[in-house]
Amino acid sequence: MNKRFRLPVLAAAAWAALAGVAAAQGYPSRVVTLVVPFAAGGPSDAIGRLLAQSMSGTLKQQVVIENVAGAGGTTAAARVARAEPDGHTILIHHIALPAGASLYKNLSYDTVGDFEALGLVNFGPMVLASKKDFSAKDAKELLVKLKADGPKITLAHAGIASNSHLCGLLLQQALETKFTEVAYRGTGPAMNDLVAGQVDVLCDQSTTAVPQIQGNTIKAFAVTSSVRLDTLPNIPTMKEAGLGDFEFVIWHGLYAPKGTPKAVVDALSKALQVALADATVKSRFADVGTQIFPAAELSPQAHRARLEREVAKWRDVVAKAGLSPAN
Repeated sequence: MNKRFRLPVLAAAAWAALAGVAAAQGYPSRVVTLVVPFAAGGPSDAIGRLLAQSMSGTLKQQVVIENVAGAGGTTAAARVARAEPDGHTILIHHIALPAGASLYKNLSYDTVGDFEALGLVNFGPMVLASKKDFSAKDAKELLVKLKADGPKITLAHAGIASNSHLCGLLLQQALETKFTEVAYRGTGPAMNDLVAGQVDVLCDQSTTAVPQIQGNTIKAFAVTSSVRLDTLPNIPTMKEAGLGDFEFVIWHGLYAPKGTPKAVVDALSKALQVALADATVKSRFADVGTQIFPAAELSPQAHRARLEREVAKWRDVVAKAGLSPAN
């Protein structure tokens, strides 16, 4: 580089670094908004509220929840991608974020390039459940009925690219059939209609399915993990029910807009890890059958690597399903 250009470039870099440090020193200067991409009452909302309560104490500033439902979580992602990169607007999202890169066209953001990964949160299985008066007696009988009845079966989900939609997508591929899909603006409303008997089946995260199952408002048939859940020991895995090597594990992570100063990213990542070490958070997670990632996978770097892998994985799944991206 020519010397006469090198000094201005170095000066600009130094100024940017100093500005980032200055911003971090006063962080957070106001309420931090944690954007949840689905309706209140769903699993992402429940997990977000648990984290917000703990992180508020660590950051010494209130962390509030903003539910921004719509378009399979892409509306919320766009909201955070456009936010000021100062750490005062962050996002909790699950595998719908990487899957959405293939399931939606004309996204206003780059799934990998427009976010700073703050850290992974939790992972866990889905539960295949039905309305209480559904005729199948056990998981094997359910799978036979789902395959035989196909389009007569109403499958609820929380919108394109939501966990419940992706689980249902894989289930239909495994059974080589198509259901009648009923989309909602979140898993909470979908679960409400399942409880009310308005739809037949739903693939829901254990975080919200377990309380309904224990309350005897719906019927549980199988879990999508490779092993049974301690909280639902009598419910078989999909493999035990006869569905090959079917496995579907969901995960959440926290994100900030691209360009957020490293010191702020570090502060948010630390607050997240403090929350995940909190006894109350760990106990609540265990109660609903979800687990915290191992310590080695909690860093922003590990989170970004997983995000990149999942974008590639779901691109292949969507192509195999022959789905046309939504607008």
